[in-house]
Amino acid sequence: MSGPLPPLPLRAGSLPMTELFDLYMAHYAGRDPNRQWHLRWWAARIGTLPLAELSDDQVHAALEGLAQQTSRFYAGKDADGQPIYRGKPTPLSPATINRYAAALSAVITWAIKRRVAPKGYVHPCRSIERRHEDNEKTRFLDDDECRRLLDACKASSWPRLYLLVLMALTTGARKGELTGLTWGDVDLEGATATLQRTKNGQARVLPLTPAVVEELKRFAAGRSTLVFRSPKAAERVFKFEPKFLEALRQARIRGATFHTLRHSAASMLARNGATLLEVGDLLGHRQLQTTRRYSHLAVTHKAALVNRVLGGLR
Repeated sequence: MSGPLPPLPLRAGSLPMTELFDLYMAHYAGRDPNRQWHLRWWAARIGTLPLAELSDDQVHAALEGLAQQTSRFYAGKDADGQPIYRGKPTPLSPATINRYAAALSAVITWAIKRRVAPKGYVHPCRSIERRHEDNEKTRFLDDDECRRLLDACKASSWPRLYLLVLMALTTGARKGELTGLTWGDVDLEGATATLQRTKNGQARVLPLTPAVVEELKRFAAGRSTLVFRSPKAAERVFKFEPKFLEALRQARIRGATFHTLRHSAASMLARNGATLLEVGDLLGHRQLQTTRRYSHLAVTHKAALVNRVLGGLR
């Protein structure tokens, strides 16, 4: 973003929602690639409404309509750099609908905190119930699948695929967080990597395992250079997706995506005694509710806690 930020109007209850969305995005410091897309969807439905007149009934009605739509997937960008989305026959998941609701809620919260909303304004999303997300279906790799995938990555024609996948499995970082790393973000002596900008807009430090540090040392370069750069252009990320999909095929793994590695890191931590707070902190979750999808994996840890604290009661 270049140039000065637009000034924020004070207590602007008559401000149309479309203009509020534009103001919010002009000040937005997060890295959610879908935030603008979600707000465009909202603008098409409530964009002409003044901020002060937006009600929870209107938000509820819009989300109910959204639930009747079929899902779409990102298919790259067109010649003008605009995102392309293609349709799928399946309905939108509760998690997807919750993301749309969260995007609007974030804008309203921002408007209240920055005093753009009228004094005493009641947040119209507060009474909107989150849809239940079936977290039991979260896909993660078991230990054998992790081993097979790492072996396949070692054999890949792209020499950094093993490093990328190993970092994803041991840090739980998102794809965009890892591919955005520069060598200036990496401290090999301290065994850490700093994510300067994350999905929620807050910097986060990743602890690196000895195996990751050893692998990083093989490729270390200039501070401004991307760790996972394209060999043709140092300022561009290597398009590794085909290599990753090939590794999945070679490892005989079905139903997994790169994001599955993030779930896998969390599940391994939960299964080996990490608390939900520790898992959420490593993954950069802002709300504990997001981390609860892994709570059923922490049975051993919870059993040990109960026995240690309460086991002596007779």
